[in-house]
Amino acid sequence: MRKYVLGLSGLFILVSSLLFTAYKGSNRSDENKFNTKAMPLEKAYESYAKHVYDAAHLQQAGLAFPVFEKALTGYYNLGKDAKAAHNSLLTIADFDQLSTKKRLYVIDLEKDSIVLNTWVAHGQRSGEDNAVKFSNQNDSFSSSIGFYLTGEQYVGKHGRSLRLEGMDPGFNDNARLRSIVIHGADYVSEGTIAALGRLGRSQGCPAVSPELSDQLINTLGSGSVLFINKSDQQYHSSYLNEKEAAVYANLPEHVSDYTYASATVD
Repeated sequence: MRKYVLGLSGLFILVSSLLFTAYKGSNRSDENKFNTKAMPLEKAYESYAKHVYDAAHLQQAGLAFPVFEKALTGYYNLGKDAKAAHNSLLTIADFDQLSTKKRLYVIDLEKDSIVLNTWVAHGQRSGEDNAVKFSNQNDSFSSSIGFYLTGEQYVGKHGRSLRLEGMDPGFNDNARLRSIVIHGADYVSEGTIAALGRLGRSQGCPAVSPELSDQLINTLGSGSVLFINKSDQQYHSSYLNEKEAAVYANLPEHVSDYTYASATVD
């Protein structure tokens, strides 16, 4: 009988120990869960940007996170200034990538998904396969980096086209003067890449394939944000203020699991 009692005692101790260990493990797991309640606003914003980046599978599509975060920041700051239309689309032309890569991304920030990922041309004098030189000058035949808003549609020598308004003084604010627009071009094709080892080049416009130009123009409409990126340039913009973007983004409305400490813009 004594052995039986001792056996029950040992079993009780073993079970208690296992339950205690499981409880501690559960607490540790809870501690490791993502929680931004104690995070500074800018850190919470970075975490939110990473969430969207991962959910939209942008890394797999070839877009680097710092490029996406810059573009996202401009998207919110342009919205804050009531310059951008209140839609969920953000377009990025990433000229860090070669022209042979599908480096144009249209991202739906509401659905955390890529709407379109395709080739886009850069300007003739910006470089061969790699865009390395940029200009805001008329007749430069070069691409201009920075933030743009889409404007009105028209039909020109390239067919249906979408005007662009450059938002960054000194970098792209001559876009209208230069007739920098989104349009279709035959030189944006796999055939051109096979023949030349790169895409054909524009006079500075972010040209796309004729097969996709109507879809792109219909999707973007007027007042949509486009960011043309080149990371090694001496680029600066008033739209790259992350703290202001974070306040306007109102993070809990976008991702219910992401909360942050109250903060104000200095």
